[in-house]
Amino acid sequence: MFDAARVKRLTRPPGLPFQIGKIGHIVINVNDVARSAEFYTQILGFQISDVYPEEMVPGGMVFMRCNTDHHGIALVGSASAMSQNEELNHIAFEVPSLDDVIRARDHLQHHKVQIDFAGRRRAGCQIAVEFRDPDNHRLEIYWGIDQIGSDGRARPAAEWNGKPSIEDAIAAPVPGQDLSLRDPALRR
Repeated sequence: MFDAARVKRLTRPPGLPFQIGKIGHIVINVNDVARSAEFYTQILGFQISDVYPEEMVPGGMVFMRCNTDHHGIALVGSASAMSQNEELNHIAFEVPSLDDVIRARDHLQHHKVQIDFAGRRRAGCQIAVEFRDPDNHRLEIYWGIDQIGSDGRARPAAEWNGKPSIEDAIAAPVPGQDLSLRDPALRR
């Protein structure tokens, strides 16, 4: 049985000789690397940094970026079937504003991308749109994830206030989260 209280007490051991600074990049296996590269560039806006032909990596490989890092995500054309989402639950991409989450949702809907959820989940309180790529990998575009302060404490569960739509989340903000939309066209 899962002992949530025991797990919650786990901490970084004192004297650990290194500290991870950020999650660097993700490499996923896809069925058709060209099709997936088109989705990640044309639908999500990633830029291609480098490509390995099949002679270098069976199925080919594409390195893509969303900032100045050489790659934040890479695709390897080695999958033989659609993802079952058994080992990896989802990959999340942060955007700079709530307006961007709404624009992303509308853009995904326009391109007939399967959306699984759009609203506010619980822990972290980010507002997000969750959807699938062509290989059935679950993806998330989010904004406003809670930050952990110097006291090391997270927002109490009583304040999570999950909502099943972005509009419901905006109508019921969590304490300290500014949900003002900057673009008047998005204020419905």
